[in-house]
Amino acid sequence: MSWPFLAVFFSGWLYIDAAYRGINWQQWVFRPVTMLLLLLWACQAPNLEVSGYLIIAGLVSALLSDTIRMLPSKYLLFSFIALLLSYLLYTISFALHMGFSFFFPLPLILLAIGIVVMLIVWTRLDNMRWRVIDSFIMALIMVWIAGEQYFSLSNASRFSVIAGAFLLLLAHSISIIDRYRFPFKVSKAVVATCGFIGHFLIIRSLFV
Repeated sequence: MSWPFLAVFFSGWLYIDAAYRGINWQQWVFRPVTMLLLLLWACQAPNLEVSGYLIIAGLVSALLSDTIRMLPSKYLLFSFIALLLSYLLYTISFALHMGFSFFFPLPLILLAIGIVVMLIVWTRLDNMRWRVIDSFIMALIMVWIAGEQYFSLSNASRFSVIAGAFLLLLAHSISIIDRYRFPFKVSKAVVATCGFIGHFLIIRSLFV
């Protein structure tokens, strides 16, 4: 096992454990530490190109979003904006790779997922409604672009990207369902697990 995997695994596990047990100081420490470890690993990728730098920028934006979300709820707007920017940067990075093709079932599947999630939370959305919607739509577009690249190129790097992007979408979906419709105790731990692994897989694409 490589040191990045071990470092992210142990730091992420300490955060997930704290999220499950409700230990606030441990969450404050190990969420940014885990994201910083991911960022450090991404910066060590060999032969970084524009797409790689965009992934690093997207990770920085995700770190900013996570940090702001740990502040009082009055700052939630800025967290959603930073998260949308992270998804946008990832999407542009994925789109820079040549070989785009149109795999017809994928957008239909993502559209169905989007409709189901929005139907679940729509009546509970507050004044943050449009920030929730645009960040969620950006996450769907990110997965669509990543998926089209995978079905076009079908290599290990693109598989890592689509798997990571899908996990980020899953984390985002669970997060808004928990916040606006069905809160449950382990949601923060589940969202963190999907998010950390999702970012890890996207960064891994820079090394394979």
